[in-house]
Amino acid sequence: MHKKVKVKPNSKQQKIAEQSDGSLTVHLKSPPIDGKANEELIKLLANKFDVSKSQIRIKSGLSSRQKFIEIDTEV
Repeated sequence: MHKKVKVKPNSKQQKIAEQSDGSLTVHLKSPPIDGKANEELIKLLANKFDVSKSQIRIKSGLSSRQKFIEIDTEV
């Protein structure tokens, strides 16, 4: 499964909102420093989709707010 994700770091609370086009907007508490926001994003998505963190990969946008995520649900 592939998802477009818009990340909003430094938010007051963690939140995942699904948009009408199927993409996700994810509010993260972590700052975008040293990959902390990406780690938090993977952890949140793993909980939401009930998969392990190793099944989620950031395919593009590692240092961008717009990311393309691949979730391996075939395990």
